[in-house]
Parts: sequence; C-alpha cells; structure tokens
Amino acid sequence: MKLWDKGISIDKKIEKFTVGNDRELDMFLAKYDLQASAAHAKMLGKVGLIQEDEVKELLIELQNLQQQVSDGTFVIEEDFEDVHSKIEFALTKKLGEAGKKIHTARSRNDQVLVALHLYFKENLQEIILKVNELIDVLLNLAEEHKNSLLPGYTHLQVAMPSSFGLWFSAYAEILIDDLYQLKAAFKVVDQNPLGSAAGYGSSFPIDRDFTTRELGFSTMKYNVVAAQMSRGKGERVVTSAIASVANTLSRFAMDICLYMSQNFSFISFPEALTTGSSIMPHKKNPDVFELVRGKGNKLQAIAGEMVLVTNNLPSGYHRDFQVIKENSINSVEGIKEILDIFTHSISQVIISEVNLQDEKYKYLFTVDSINDIVMEGRSFREAYQIIGEKVQNGTYKPVGNKQHSHAGSKDNLCLEEIREKKNLAE
Repeated sequence: MKLWDKGISIDKKIEKFTVGNDRELDMFLAKYDLQASAAHAKMLGKVGLIQEDEVKELLIELQNLQQQVSDGTFVIEEDFEDVHSKIEFALTKKLGEAGKKIHTARSRNDQVLVALHLYFKENLQEIILKVNELIDVLLNLAEEHKNSLLPGYTHLQVAMPSSFGLWFSAYAEILIDDLYQLKAAFKVVDQNPLGSAAGYGSSFPIDRDFTTRELGFSTMKYNVVAAQMSRGKGERVVTSAIASVANTLSRFAMDICLYMSQNFSFISFPEALTTGSSIMPHKKNPDVFELVRGKGNKLQAIAGEMVLVTNNLPSGYHRDFQVIKENSINSVEGIKEILDIFTHSISQVIISEVNLQDEKYKYLFTVDSINDIVMEGRSFREAYQIIGEKVQNGTYKPVGNKQHSHAGSKDNLCLEEIREKKNLAE
C-alpha cells in the first residue's frame, strides 16, 4: 500500500530505489507516528471533520498498534512503503471508513516531520541524562584523585605538572559545553510542525494549537513553509550537537589509549574490560576506547553529511530528505551506545602513582622555577632567561611540586562550581 497510490503500476526497480530501507528505519518512528496520529484524530473530532464515535474507534485501534510496538510484534511488511502506509492500512482494515479518514488535513510530509521531531525530543532528553551521568562520574573521580599528580603535555612534550583531578574535571566541564548544544538542539525540535501538510497548509479548519498542546510541544512552527523547511534543519542541528559530544569522547578516548600504553602507564583497567592478542599473551588492548574514538569520529562525519545533502535545496519538500533519515537516526542511537559504554568503563579506571621526580619529568617544573625568581622581584623575561640558560647547560634542578592556588588549577579544582554549572545547564 502507498499513500499516493492512484491505481497505476510502478516500475519495480523504481519502487525499490525510492523506498530504500525506509521500512527498517521507520521502526524507530512507529511509536511517534502513532502518537501524532492519535493527537491528529482528536483534533479532527474537535473541529468536526470526523464524528466522535470515529475518534474513539481510532484511538482504541491506535493504542492497540502502540501496544504492538511496545511488545515488539509490530511489523512493516514488504507490501507497505513505510510506517505511515502500514498504520493507515491497519486502521482501515479494522475500522473501514473511519480508518480512511485519518489522513484528512495532513500529508505524509508533515507526518514524517512530526514523528522525527518527537523522536529527536525524547532521545535528546535521554542523551542529556546520559551526559549528566558521565559528568557526575568524572567529577567524583576528580574528587577521589585530586591529589594524584600527572605530567601535563603540550605538543606531546612534557610541559607542566597536572593531576588526575584536573584531567577528569576538564572533560567533565567540556561535556557541559556539549550539554548547552544538546539543549539548543532540543529547543529547535520542540516546535510542532503538524498541520503544515505538504508544506503549504490546508483549507480545512484544523486546530494546530490543540495538537501542539496534545503532543507536548512548547510551541509550534507557525509558518507552514518554515515548518516544512525544518526538515533537514532539525537533522543538522541534532547531529551537530551529537557530533560535539562525540568529539569530546573521541579526544578523551585518545588520552586513555595513550595513558594506557606501557610508555606512559598512567592508568589501567580490569582485564575484563580489555582484550588480548591472538599471538601476544601479554597484551591488554583498549579496544573499547579505540572503538569509541572510531565511532565517535563517524558520528562527527554525519553532521557534515547533513549539511552537504541539504545545503542548497530550495524551500518546499524534496526527496533528498529521505537520504538523511538513516544517518540522523544512526547518530542518535550511536551516541547513546557510546555514552553507555564510556560511563560503564571509565568508572572502573585504575589510577597509577606517577613519580614526577623521574628524570624524564624534571622539566615539568621550569615554569614554577621562573615564577619563584619573579616573586623575588626580577622581571619575568629575566627569570625566563636564567632558567632557560640552566636548561641549556644541563644545570637545572627541579623545584618539586608547588601549590597552584588560583581557580581551576590543579590544587583548586572548583569542583563544586563545575557541579553548579552542570545543574544550571540541565
């Protein structure tokens, strides 16, 4: 069944190409299309386009189909082009004329739009919760290991003293920036597009305020052309916010892979979280974090793909939008998986005691040595030259670990302030 069927046979190759894998992807959207259909049916009854008894019948059958989705028994057979045609067929088969009326005053275009908006809304809320959970884990690790020293690097060269507390809380605070983007993306998709029909509205006296309230949107996309133009815009914004999270986790995963190597040995994990080699029995490979890095980079690429596919499309609907459905859903589902495994794994990290008095770390303290001379009254440039000369002639002696008292430094992590910032971002 096709919603646009006019009784003309379609070339099978054309049908296969245009339908693609919509049936599989639409299983992610079935719940939301049913939810929107229920709100639409109530609205049609409210404005008198269908009878109240028909509304009741439609709501009962839509709830039955929703139960099938929950039970995992809902199927979109090959006879159907997508979830929308399957639902309308099921309603018509069960209810006859009432089922045929469900499509009154709407188009498949705004069905897809509203289902995607609802899908993105619910899943962004879940992603935000998962990011918050990871931030809490990292801040707890920062508190636990705030006094455990760690060499800091720039250009992958030994630079200045750091700490595990500084490292963990750095990624926690950067994830708060990602929360801001996720919340902004949520605001973009929290606008009801239902009622825009094919993108130019309808001559039926529909009540879009009603469906906006019924579906839990904070507002509607008022202009019907703007509503249709939100297809592509929503996917770009959502995948961009997800890409930001993926970027943070990819960088964090790279740190972890580096710090786990024998040349660093700053951290390790229980053997159950690592994998071995088929020929080297000593190996404890960070496969989880390498996959986080790789998958996170793929998610960042999706955001670029959304731009390329939609960049120069004129207003109105275009079939190009079908192409971005798959990877926008993959982006959402992928980041949830990555966040779950990352939080599960990093919470079990084992911290090593790093001896910063080791010869290879002796230049970690050159800046502190310069600062000591400045505090004695000399200029910074003169102090820099004094210490620089000692480094060059091999006479430099490290001063050892000194307190860094300013906000956000290794000895003043401001963890409570970061927690408060996270709470304000929720």
